[in-house]
Amino acid sequence: MPRVVIVPGIGGSGADHWQTRWQAFHGDWVRIRPGSWDEPRLDDWLRAIDATSPHTGTVFVAHSMGCLAVAEWLTRHPSAAAGAFLVAVPDPDGPAYPAAAAEFGEPRDPLGVPALVVASSDDPYASFSSAERVALRWGAELWAVGPHGHLNAASDLGNWSAGLERFDAFAASLGAAVT
Repeated sequence: MPRVVIVPGIGGSGADHWQTRWQAFHGDWVRIRPGSWDEPRLDDWLRAIDATSPHTGTVFVAHSMGCLAVAEWLTRHPSAAAGAFLVAVPDPDGPAYPAAAAEFGEPRDPLGVPALVVASSDDPYASFSSAERVALRWGAELWAVGPHGHLNAASDLGNWSAGLERFDAFAASLGAAVT
């Protein structure tokens, strides 16, 4: 079974967020714990990922700004994980990108591990064409989920069972069984 590391976006994904619900279903999944949830510092988030002790069997489940942190971590640690499930990757050049996250950029190189970028057609933080570009640049598959906003608690996804099914299929494609 892989080690699953949850990497939320700004604010840490509260109780109504699908990441928090998925973690409740899977008590052995771990979540990063940076000290800068609301005013994110990239070095702090990268240290928080390091603190989860990722290894070649790790699968990241990231949302929003967490996707950029995971992508940066993977470019610094090639082949150090099994894969990355990246939901609602924000566009650092987009008009809605938070100024508080200016340190987080979009790595330009392939991630070096299998990855799935999950994108909504009406995400206020990234156009669908931005998601297509990042998936291509990172060597990732792209899953278009239709109009669901930023795929967060405000999107009213509940447990987001379709997302969990797709994650399970993604993890299985890596040869990693998720229970």
